Amino acid sequence: MRRPFAVLAAALLVGAFAVPASAADGDEGFTIKDPRITESSGLAASRQHPGIYWTHNDSDDGAYLYAVDSATGETVATITMTGVGAPRDVEAISIGPDNQLYVGDIGDNLGGTWPHVWIYQLPEPKELRDQAIKATQYVVKYEGGARDAESLVVHPKTGRVYIVDKKEDTGHLFEGPEKLSASGTNVFKPIAEIDNLQATDATLSPDGRKLVVRSYFGAAAFDWNGGDIKKTGRLSVPFLGQGESVTYTADGTRLMYGAEGAESSVEPEDAPDVEEGDSSSGSGSSASGSGDGGADGGDGTVRNGAIAVAVVVAALIGVSRLRRKGR
Repeated sequence: MRRPFAVLAAALLVGAFAVPASAADGDEGFTIKDPRITESSGLAASRQHPGIYWTHNDSDDGAYLYAVDSATGETVATITMTGVGAPRDVEAISIGPDNQLYVGDIGDNLGGTWPHVWIYQLPEPKELRDQAIKATQYVVKYEGGARDAESLVVHPKTGRVYIVDKKEDTGHLFEGPEKLSASGTNVFKPIAEIDNLQATDATLSPDGRKLVVRSYFGAAAFDWNGGDIKKTGRLSVPFLGQGESVTYTADGTRLMYGAEGAESSVEPEDAPDVEEGDSSSGSGSSASGSGDGGADGGDGTVRNGAIAVAVVVAALIGVSRLRRKGR
């Protein structure tokens, strides 16, 4: 009769050390395996499909978006955007309210000479399969003249669209109209400076309170503060080559950094200043993981597992003693 107790103990121990949900959703990093994706320039974590990350090529690819399963690195759906003509230099992707995808065709490698750029909006599909989806195309101009940009974010609460231009010395956060117009020109206006950061991508936390802007080899964190951003510090960025993309994970506890190149890697870092008890950003505390229940949950998982093991062992010993007394 010892075998059932052994089986029970094994099952409980496996549960005690189960892999956290974030790891199951691919937040431990992955490699993009699709041979078509050689210039991954933007990254967005799906909130509708856990573990799925949307990406796209930089240019000369067509109106395609790719849904990559972080558990395998394989593409599980290819979306062909219709109604947008021929994209010119797609640099960013973001997810807004109601699972709307926003795609930034905002690159200008000639130093800011295009008379206008475009943003495309389309619903994230509920079913992940190859399909064509009609997108709304918006014409975008900047107050003060044309410029190169690679970073686009959509506020998760208001749906307002923002762009960070790509300037090595002093760049700017540009704010779009409260509601984009498909029939006219949408003028984006500078509302804040971003110094010493040649921005290649940006991301807003799921609760809309933190902005992260990355460059090829670094990143900076800001308090969003209603768009009146305040820099809170520099961030550690994994070296992946030509760093092009960043997104918060769907639960807000980590940042996923990507790069260009065939079979490029997407690697995690703890998100900055995750607040204690913030349900919209997941549990955790600081980016360093200090204190109880760090952002990656590592210490908490081990502690909770150890407690569970102690409870299991004590229970088994107690049952064993009762069985002996009853003989």
